[in-house]
Amino acid sequence: MDSDDRADHEMRIGELARRTGVSTRSLRYYEERGLLASRRDRNGYRRYGDEAVVLVNNLRHLLGAGLSVENVREFGSCLASPDLGSSPCAPALEVYEQRLRVLDERIAALAHVRSDLAAQAEHLRTRTAGHAMPDDRSDEVGGDRP
Repeated sequence: MDSDDRADHEMRIGELARRTGVSTRSLRYYEERGLLASRRDRNGYRRYGDEAVVLVNNLRHLLGAGLSVENVREFGSCLASPDLGSSPCAPALEVYEQRLRVLDERIAALAHVRSDLAAQAEHLRTRTAGHAMPDDRSDEVGGDRP
């Protein structure tokens, strides 16, 4: 394929942005982070092949699912797979399992905090049953002060 044929199958950054629903700023960010590659015209314009559409859609999906750029980078060549979600990819499985462990730890920590808060609320509820509680909100902006 000569350079004229290759240019017929490439797109500039604006077209890639339109085809993927991703801003040009995000595309540049992906490129800075090594997740997306382009070639440059003599005038400096970025050029992307059609395969970049699949890659960017996969990036959007993975980043939107809460994975970090570092996590996504670990997917390696799997990122270019048109059926990333259904094809076997060892790096993807490792990343998903690692992220699930982190989320499980955070959920456990939040459940512990929630349990402590619920216990404190119940303790205060039983101690104040039948007692009038002072309302300190009158000092807030827009309170009952003249």
